[in-house]
This record gives sequence, C-alpha cells and structure tokens, in this order.
Amino acid sequence: MSVTPVSNETARFNMIQQQIRPWEVLDPVVIKLLSVVRREDFVPDAYRDLAFADVEIPLRPGENQVLPGQSMLAPRLEARILQELNIRNTDTVLEVGTGSGFMAALLAAKAEFVYSVEIDPDLADQARANLAAAGVVNVQVETGDGAQGWPAHAPYDLIVLSASTPVLPDALLQQLKVGGRLIAVVGEAPAMQLQCVTRVNESSFATVGVLETVLAPLVNAPTRKKFVF
Repeated sequence: MSVTPVSNETARFNMIQQQIRPWEVLDPVVIKLLSVVRREDFVPDAYRDLAFADVEIPLRPGENQVLPGQSMLAPRLEARILQELNIRNTDTVLEVGTGSGFMAALLAAKAEFVYSVEIDPDLADQARANLAAAGVVNVQVETGDGAQGWPAHAPYDLIVLSASTPVLPDALLQQLKVGGRLIAVVGEAPAMQLQCVTRVNESSFATVGVLETVLAPLVNAPTRKKFVF
C-alpha cells in the first residue's frame, strides 16, 4: 500500500498545533509568521524531510561541525523567542548567530531592520542567499564574532542570541537602548534558562526567567569565573 507524502502545508500546520501551541505560544501574530515564512526554504537540502520536525537541524550536513551550535533551533524554541520579543515595526534588532537565516527572516517580518552576525563565513554566505531567495530585504548579514555583541550599529531595541551563553557579558547588555530587551539562553548544561532582560535605565536591568531548556553555546561565549580553593 502506498503512503501519500504529507504536504508542506499540512506539516507546517501540524508543527504549529502539536509543537508550538503546547509550548504556550498563542500570540496570533507569531502563529501567522510561522505560517507564512517558509521554514523549508532555510533548511539544508539533506534535511528537507525534517523541516517541520521537533529537532535541531544541522547546518553542515555530512561534515564534522568544527564550530559548536551550527544548527537551526527547534521550531518551538524559535516560536517562544518570537513571542517573548513582542517585536514592533520600529525596532532595530541585533541577532547573534545567523545560521541559516530563518530566525532573521522571522524577525525581519515584524521589525524595521535586522543586523545579523555570523562567525562562520560559509554559513553567512548561505544565509544571505536564503534571505535573498525569500525576498527579505531588511536584513544585513555581517561576518564576525558577536559573542560580545556588535557595537557597529548599536544601540538596539532588541538583541537575540541564537545560541546559548554561560553568562551575559556587560558589553552586550550595554548595546541595548533604554527600554530595549534581550533574549538569550543563559547558563551551562544541564542548568540553562531562556531569559528576557529589559534595560530599565542607563544603569539597571530587569531579568525574567522564561523557561528551562538546553542549547549549544555560541563560539567564544564568555565563561563563568571558576573559584579556586
């Protein structure tokens, strides 16, 4: 008996209903974004069948990944990050870790402009190609190390880290505008937390823990100081 392949639209619908909504992502704006921005166009060809699966998708198929964190986030984490950001159409966004460009495309669908920084030149080139093919014009992908932020275009309304960091460096926080927000997975496995940090004024920040999760670290992410006895 032959099995009829599941269409992309059915798979996308199932992803939203079975993965994303159960993770308390109910914002209709976010749901619409995930419905119209074509995730499958940002997935490496070797993993197209997993475009809507509840997994992190490697971005260098068939290769040993020299740099950690080279994968697309699981859809439910992408969605939860978008919901927590509450993007406005006047926002200037910094994304650290471009990867395939999919998160940048989602951010750009709501924000005024997105600067996305990728340390891997090959991935940066692929992300540019993916974004161009998708018709996204308000994202600028730059190649470099964004673990301490990207001061060239600071300050930002929103900062998003697409990989984890054991600690949030002060240099990164200082690149937020007053009232701006940063979303990142902070900590070291197995104790890691998605956090939302708001810059209250020039000298103070408010941090809210959103949920527990585990995510590979940014390349060159700052580490916690170890106590020596």
